[in-house]
Amino acid sequence: MTAPAVVYGAALRRAARGEPAPLRLVDRHGADVRPIDPGAWCAGLRPGDDTLLDRCSGATVDLGCGPGRLARALAGTGRRVLGVDASPQAVRLARRHGVPVAHQDLFAPLPDEGRWDRALLADGNIGIGGDPERLLRRCRALLAPTGTVLVEVDPPGAGTWRGRLALAGPGRISTPFPWAFVDANAVATVAARAALRLVESWTEAGRWFAHLSR
Repeated sequence: MTAPAVVYGAALRRAARGEPAPLRLVDRHGADVRPIDPGAWCAGLRPGDDTLLDRCSGATVDLGCGPGRLARALAGTGRRVLGVDASPQAVRLARRHGVPVAHQDLFAPLPDEGRWDRALLADGNIGIGGDPERLLRRCRALLAPTGTVLVEVDPPGAGTWRGRLALAGPGRISTPFPWAFVDANAVATVAARAALRLVESWTEAGRWFAHLSR
């Protein structure tokens, strides 16, 4: 087996060249859990992205920014943004497009902690680390007193789950890593455990989102 960052990085390189780069999240038996399309993250804005970007007033920290699709759009409008990602390949691609990125684990110290207006968790990044409550508490620590969290969640009824999954790509599979899913029906409860409250939820282009505040 291979480290998740290696499988993910190889897929991003293919996607950045315009080649098919399908990935799958699989369980410990190798059964498919859900598909992932890095090509969508390396391309232009996805349907529904504009509803997130419109709510990113002030300075935004994009956690798990990947190749920088959303951070690049924010920077292009003159808004202050910092991407954060642990993948070397994702960071290289983001920086190639002029996106300011911190190459590190989002739980490590970050610039301007306690002063960000928005923390952004898109594209399933609520799953990072396999503990959504801990992740949202980390977001809360990054925010200014009036700051809020924008998070993409699964559709209502999809279920909330945490455990260990692996990334599967052509001819290789990664070692397992902790991950989680949170659906729209559960996000208010999960947020409350992190001392946040749901102030708004919405859906656009088949995607579901939540806006959380202190």
